[in-house]
Amino acid sequence: MGGTFDPIHYGHLVTAEGARVEFGLERVWFVPSGWPPHKSAMDVTPAEHRYLMTVLATLSNPYFEVSRLDIDRPGPSYTVDTVEQARHGLPPDAELYFITGADAILEILTWKQPERLLERCHLIAATRPGYDLERLESTLGELFRRFRHRIAVVQVPGLSISSSDIRQRVRRGQPIRYLVPEPVVDYIYKHRLYQAPTGREVVAGGHRMAQIPGGTE
Repeated sequence: MGGTFDPIHYGHLVTAEGARVEFGLERVWFVPSGWPPHKSAMDVTPAEHRYLMTVLATLSNPYFEVSRLDIDRPGPSYTVDTVEQARHGLPPDAELYFITGADAILEILTWKQPERLLERCHLIAATRPGYDLERLESTLGELFRRFRHRIAVVQVPGLSISSSDIRQRVRRGQPIRYLVPEPVVDYIYKHRLYQAPTGREVVAGGHRMAQIPGGTE
């Protein structure tokens, strides 16, 4: 399961566990992006923070692991490169799945070498109940028809949680508890992530913190 995880939240965890159970996966690797090719470096929290938050969020699940594949590999974090590197050390007959949101899969034609990616792994498109699955076929066209057997769908509870909303809530001094795991809440406030560039003090999520200039977005 790849993503920026900026920060990781319960929506990511529910999706990963739902896919693991539905498809009988032996384990789920969370792979924080090192350099997301579609985002400016100024728009993403440093990789080590995102990696450590992901570790904290997944510690309690014995089927979850966190990988540094993308963080330690130089250059942009392309999914096809991640999948090919992940295959190293796996048995030749191992089935590899890449879990992401259905909206992201709708953009797969803009990804690096999408056909090569689908030849090397299955894609799991996570959706909320009631999602219009016909959009996948109409948007992906011939690619979907050729690789239909490699694209699966898992429906997850309708949690309207997003990392961007969590970052905004921290900046506004609103609570984020119950949106992200408790250790991640503590990490965010301890390291003053996502804070607004002001000098005033606010109370957010039960934590009093002095907001300082230059907070990470």
